[in-house]
Amino acid sequence: MRITREPLYEDAPKGRLEALRRRVVDYFTRVGGTVRLTVESLACLPGMFINRDGRAAFVEQLYVTGIRTLPVISVVGIFTGMILGLQVGLILARFNQEAYLGAAVMLTLIREMAPFVTGICLSACVGSAMAAELGTMTVNDEVAALEIMSISPVRFLVAPRIGALLVMSPLLSFYACVLGVMGGGLVGYTQLNVAFAQYMSSAISFAVEKDLFVGLLKATVFGVVIGAVSCHEGFATRLGAVGVGRATQRCVIVSFLLILMFGYMITRAFYFEFSL
Repeated sequence: MRITREPLYEDAPKGRLEALRRRVVDYFTRVGGTVRLTVESLACLPGMFINRDGRAAFVEQLYVTGIRTLPVISVVGIFTGMILGLQVGLILARFNQEAYLGAAVMLTLIREMAPFVTGICLSACVGSAMAAELGTMTVNDEVAALEIMSISPVRFLVAPRIGALLVMSPLLSFYACVLGVMGGGLVGYTQLNVAFAQYMSSAISFAVEKDLFVGLLKATVFGVVIGAVSCHEGFATRLGAVGVGRATQRCVIVSFLLILMFGYMITRAFYFEFSL
């Protein structure tokens, strides 16, 4: 896949219909480019481990994606569980059902909230940095230099980043879920008079393997989406420093929207049952 392109110079649109047509064409061009970039980068993943440079780049991205985001994920995970524990516990207390607090917090976190907050944090912390870095390389002609030297930018730049997000997203989601359950248990014990042992027993007994699978699947999809959108927006950067800022902004917005849409579609696919 060739990244660099000659800039297109077009006349101003001669009406609203022409402007709308250009927007639609640009939208589908971006979608197609992102899908193609994703497929090519995933195809490059096995060959990335053959040489030492590929393995080193992958390990570096694992550190950037996983280790450096742990403080943010930790704080967000704990307070997400505490907020869920407090809000759900107050509702359950009206019906004297505080014993089910653990189940409510666990199912909410493992199915939806842990992958969601992990995706949001990765998009804001990692995706924006990727878009800015690749955008700066694009406007400084560093990506064009790689292509001149017959080095694939997809294999050299994109594959390690998407591979790292593919690995670290489900791990960070599970980590956030564990911290969130602990935070909910802390709130239940200190403010709602729910014994911690009872809380954990309820949380473990109601969660099944399917819930864990769906949560990890969501986190994996979110990781691939964030990596693909960030890298594509970085490669599509034009207009110098202004373009880098726009690409970073667009990367975060598009990633947020896709996380919401894919989260809903996966939940509907696994938990919606048709009734005749």
